[in-house]
Amino acid sequence: MSDVAPTPESRDDSPPPGAVVPAAPVAAPPATRWWAAIAALLLVLGVLALALAWKTDQRVASLEQELVKRQQDSARQAVEAQMLAKQAHEGMGAAAAKVALLEARVAEVALQRTQLEDLIQSLSRSRDENLLVDIEAAIRMAQQQGAITGSTEPLVLVLRQSDERLARYSQPRLEGVRRAIARDLDRVKSIGATDVASLTIKLDEAMRMVDDLPMLAVAEPRREPQRPAAPASAARAAAAASAQAWTLPAAWGEAWSGVSSRVWAEIRSLVRVTPVAHPDAALLAPEQAFFVRENLKLRLLNARLALLSRQFAAAQADLLSAQAMIDRYFDRGSRRATAASELMKQVAQQSRQIVLPRPDDTLAALTAAAAGR
Repeated sequence: MSDVAPTPESRDDSPPPGAVVPAAPVAAPPATRWWAAIAALLLVLGVLALALAWKTDQRVASLEQELVKRQQDSARQAVEAQMLAKQAHEGMGAAAAKVALLEARVAEVALQRTQLEDLIQSLSRSRDENLLVDIEAAIRMAQQQGAITGSTEPLVLVLRQSDERLARYSQPRLEGVRRAIARDLDRVKSIGATDVASLTIKLDEAMRMVDDLPMLAVAEPRREPQRPAAPASAARAAAAASAQAWTLPAAWGEAWSGVSSRVWAEIRSLVRVTPVAHPDAALLAPEQAFFVRENLKLRLLNARLALLSRQFAAAQADLLSAQAMIDRYFDRGSRRATAASELMKQVAQQSRQIVLPRPDDTLAALTAAAAGR
């Protein structure tokens, strides 16, 4: 054996004799190796995708559970909020009722305080101030009553009573007030007030006379005025004188004159001549006469209501219309129509608007006396 090591080139790779030599593997082509790598990669990616999907599903499930829990919490909180809102609403209603009650009590207390202050002021006033305040209040009240009723009687009565109270009080510094009351009293007395009561009575009388007024369309016999009978003593004296100078021809003449006068009176009653200014009034139908009378009554009733309500212009207009109806449809020559027309004229003349004088002098004197001047 030599000391020289064998080289690789000189190494004998041949198998020993009698050994089984394995077959050499066949080398795979390169394309197969690439497909194997891709498949392995896809397998790894699929496993990773499955892992990620499983993890995502777990997270979604946990999120769903969290959302359901939060939704339940929100529903519970909403119910609680509704209950709290209802309680708050009820509390606000109770609070508003309490506030209203407190405001009413505060207003009552304020009113009581005002009344108490007025009472204290009235108690703290002197006797003179109380007297002046009472007189001024009475005068203003009488002035309002006079404006409502259209009469000067309330104001005259109050001024007289005030003068009497001041006279009984006998205070020298109030003499100016008494002089002012005297001036206002004279001025009020000089104003003639409208007597509405008497005017309404006249209108009622005129309305009662409407049914008896003769109309131009209805022919009525004219009644001659009866002559007053001679006294009994004069009749007896005339009878004695005629008995002494009685002759038969004179008796016949007197009887004939009496008969002729009665016949002439009957003939005159059969024929009646009346001048008619409006021909249509004479052609009025008998059934329309009732409506004419009723319209006349309504005019007078309207005038009466206008007088009671102190509407003198309307009353005078209604009276003028009623007078025109009487002049047109009724016989103006009859005494009843003349009397009704006279009543209407009197009411129309007396129904006028009266401006009541104001007691300014008395009020100014009361104010000056209360101020201490």
